[in-house]
Amino acid sequence: MTERPESLSIAPEHSANPELLPIRDVVRLTGVNPVTLRAWERRYGLIQPLRTEGGHRLYSLDDVATIRDISSWTERGVAVSKVGTLLERSRPTQNDSSLRVADTSVSVVDFSEASEWLEWQRSIRQALAAFDEDGLEQLYGQIFSTYPTSQVFGQVLLPLWHELRHQTGFGQLSQWLFYDAFLRARVLQRLQFVRRGARQCVLLAALPDQCRELELLVTGLLLSGDHGAIRVLPLGQPLAEMPLLCQAIQPRALVFFAPAPPSPPLLGQLNKLALAIDCPMALAGRGAELVAAKLKDTPVANLGDEPRLMLSRLMQFLAGHLDT
Repeated sequence: MTERPESLSIAPEHSANPELLPIRDVVRLTGVNPVTLRAWERRYGLIQPLRTEGGHRLYSLDDVATIRDISSWTERGVAVSKVGTLLERSRPTQNDSSLRVADTSVSVVDFSEASEWLEWQRSIRQALAAFDEDGLEQLYGQIFSTYPTSQVFGQVLLPLWHELRHQTGFGQLSQWLFYDAFLRARVLQRLQFVRRGARQCVLLAALPDQCRELELLVTGLLLSGDHGAIRVLPLGQPLAEMPLLCQAIQPRALVFFAPAPPSPPLLGQLNKLALAIDCPMALAGRGAELVAAKLKDTPVANLGDEPRLMLSRLMQFLAGHLDT
């Protein structure tokens, strides 16, 4: 069934709040199709959009953030029926909400910014449809000159990357491959520039089967900050051979990117690995936050999942001021 465009006329009780998005814009921002959005609402109760007088759905920016979280979990193999529990565990409690807001203010957005991000994505789509690398390069530079790195990837580039990855129309896979290769090349370039001349580095690796290369590279860029030196290991790096790499490279620390919570057996492997290498070890990403309680009293530190928080904790960790 084709989704009918939804009206922007808002019921009187919601007219005072302009920070509401119709479903077509939510689809563009998240890459999740309307049928799936309705299923997450009706069948699982994961999102609760408001309605216009005509019954059309209107989504808040919090809804958009939740939809992205749900999409992230399901892409990593978590059953939709279990996502609700993960969402509950990942939401800040009253005790830590003020700390999270203070440390992650870069992710707090308003409606005007969301509209601007949609416009950037429309322009990128046009460049991708024409396979216009020069035009894409120009847009890429303009976006970076406008927003912080975390917003460039978190609100503009990666949401579109996720959206195109799930498109099945003729030519859309070619567009996604073109876009993916472009972004990986640019992020690698930035990582190499930041690391240039550094005597020591932090190794960043992915946990098995949890992410794609671009997601790992972007995490490395976010952890680099303005002066960090992050060396990203290839996907598929065997955990059993990590002591060999650490002995040869002598990194300042070994960090694993965990976008989903590691299983108990994998956590056990990581604890053993931390005792087998000569450098400190940590987890970063949403999965690290969700197993934070299990990491206490272990040799593995938790760097969190928000960009500014991850970078701040990494600096503390390297200075020996972050409790594991």
